[in-house]
Amino acid sequence: MNPAIRVEGLGKRFRIGQQQRYLTLRDRLAGILRAPARVLSRGANGTSHGRKEIWALREVSFEVQPGEVIGLIGRNGAGKTTLLKILSRVTQPSAGWAEICGSVGSLLEVGTGFHPELTGRENIYLNGAILGMGQREIRRKFDEIVAFAEVAEFLDTPLKHYSSGMQTRLAFAVAAHFEPQILMVDEVLAVGDLAFQKKCLGKMDEVARAGRTILFVSHQMNQIRRLCARVAWIDAGHLRMDGAAAEVVSAYESSMSRGNLGEALDRRTFGATARFLKWHFEGGAKGSNPYYLDSLGEVTVHFDLRVSTPVYHGHHGIALFNANRELIWGRATDGLRLQPGLHRISYTFPSLPLRPGAYFWQVSLWQDEEPIDQWDCLPEMIVATPNFQHPRDEWSGVLNVPSEMRLAELGELECAR
Repeated sequence: MNPAIRVEGLGKRFRIGQQQRYLTLRDRLAGILRAPARVLSRGANGTSHGRKEIWALREVSFEVQPGEVIGLIGRNGAGKTTLLKILSRVTQPSAGWAEICGSVGSLLEVGTGFHPELTGRENIYLNGAILGMGQREIRRKFDEIVAFAEVAEFLDTPLKHYSSGMQTRLAFAVAAHFEPQILMVDEVLAVGDLAFQKKCLGKMDEVARAGRTILFVSHQMNQIRRLCARVAWIDAGHLRMDGAAAEVVSAYESSMSRGNLGEALDRRTFGATARFLKWHFEGGAKGSNPYYLDSLGEVTVHFDLRVSTPVYHGHHGIALFNANRELIWGRATDGLRLQPGLHRISYTFPSLPLRPGAYFWQVSLWQDEEPIDQWDCLPEMIVATPNFQHPRDEWSGVLNVPSEMRLAELGELECAR
């Protein structure tokens, strides 16, 4: 099967601090006659050389199969929108190429393809035509679009009087009902209210079930987890990670929660008597990575400790926190006696049924109520297990426990008991 989207070595370069002015042939000839040296020192687009350049995208390569729902995540300015603009043919790449097989419907920015002076009704026909819909098709789907957008009473009002939320509803409704083979949606749902976001996600679920391809950019990880089976993480213009949604989103959340605090968390002011060195677990690890958990089976967590001075009345604590630093579990042990040398403290759990995401362990060692060492373990633990909870994130809790539902009919006598 041919890919719906094939991207190879894609790059996009921008020049910073220069005014873009594209010259006509007439302008160039006149400039050469006036000042040949100055014109020859300018670039092809009529701007001076020596300006600072940045690559919004660099060496990005991937393939998307027909019917796949791909989430694109990353920081603001990482290059996600630039990638969608190239794939939507809004802008040209500076390097590499992209091949699209199928009709494309894109929703890149609120109001893209809309005219503020035209009414909502007129903009439906205008935007539909821009997306490639014929007038007959627009008329056939007109009532559905209006009902979905919930703008019936403002249909003959100029768009400039619409709120940003109303414009978003109308734009999404037109794009979604266009029924393209490939739908690209860029962080526009953040403008709408919660009820509208749920409606849009439901519509995209419907589009996905119909076998069409979706590229979905969002900073809402609950939306990404719900809708996407595969996620690509764009970081500083590069494709940093591409894989299963649970794994990639968890790694991204871990990176965002840690930020630049990794070294700061490890600057412990104590630890001369004893110091925690590293941690890892066995059982359920993802490949050779000792910090990933992708199984709900038994798992053992190890914490390595170097003791420099004998500890006779040790108190050891351990806690597990989520990315928001909410306590998930904790335990303490008294009466530890540790001689100088390397020691390993291990905990075995029948299961760690946690919802996918980033977590971190905190371990500590005390003696006679004086702290010896306390460590927020790095790197974080990434839970990338399958989701056994409600498909909507707002109905998912901390625990991710498999369950089996049975339905049986009861007689009147059994119900009366």
